[in-house]
Amino acid sequence: MKKIIVGTACLMSIGLLAGTIYFEKSSNIPSAAVQPSVQEQNLQSSPQPEKLEPIYEQEPVAYSLQNDQLQITYDRGKSWTEVPLEKEKLFQGEYRGSEQELIPNSYILNEDRTAFLYTEDNNQNGKRVQLLYSLNKGDTWEESVVQEEYAPLRFRKVDFTNESFGYVIISGDRTMSQEWTTVYTTSDGGESWSQTARPDTTRLIFDGGFVDKNIGFLSYGTISPEKPDLYVTQDGGDSWKKSDVLIPEKYEKHFVMAEVPFQEEDHLGVLIKQGPDGDYQGGRVKGKFISHDQGSTWEFSKEVDPNEPIE
Repeated sequence: MKKIIVGTACLMSIGLLAGTIYFEKSSNIPSAAVQPSVQEQNLQSSPQPEKLEPIYEQEPVAYSLQNDQLQITYDRGKSWTEVPLEKEKLFQGEYRGSEQELIPNSYILNEDRTAFLYTEDNNQNGKRVQLLYSLNKGDTWEESVVQEEYAPLRFRKVDFTNESFGYVIISGDRTMSQEWTTVYTTSDGGESWSQTARPDTTRLIFDGGFVDKNIGFLSYGTISPEKPDLYVTQDGGDSWKKSDVLIPEKYEKHFVMAEVPFQEEDHLGVLIKQGPDGDYQGGRVKGKFISHDQGSTWEFSKEVDPNEPIE
């Protein structure tokens, strides 16, 4: 009996010793790695947002069309605001641009006003021309209808001369080298628009704009121009007449396309560029002309290098 008791005690001691050794060894086994949560796994596996690269209008204001979304920034890309407008509506029409950048002159983007001219389908199988704009850097947006129905756009331009007066110039329904050009003006900051009279021409428009609420210009001739074809209104668009541009013989056939005139002290100035095939002085030199009768007649002032600032 004594031997049995002693044997049992020995077996118990050996068991305790083995258990202790096993416990010490198992405590040194590294614990299983903590598995990330489902949310963390989703964040790791989903693609990270693409960094937006600003297209600068003027420092620090810029825009982006990345990810098929128009966004704007007023702080060099530190923060962005989405514009509530589908990208495709900005490029509808006969002319669509590259669609990698906004069509020049179809928008305004500065500290005081943000505006985008666009078209969308209406209920009459046509295109409605509209303006989306903000006066508080995109915090709130307003929409206005410029024209309820219009042909697919080729030329488009929007601008304001002050807080209340602005204009829209559009063209469409082109056939060969002819098209309709229409001018609209607003006197309430863009809330409502009125169509002006049309000049007596159907040539393709090159450019246009207003100096103030009364004086505006439309410049025509984009295909093989031979001389400036500039029209002026001095009554806010109620009537238009052709300007008389007096070009010295030396510059005939060279200066043929008028840009938008601008105010200079007590007179108006305009730059007239060479045509697509211009070769005078390398084809880049422009002629500066001035007017003392609100754009009715223009006289030559000087040659202007493209890098020379306008005085």
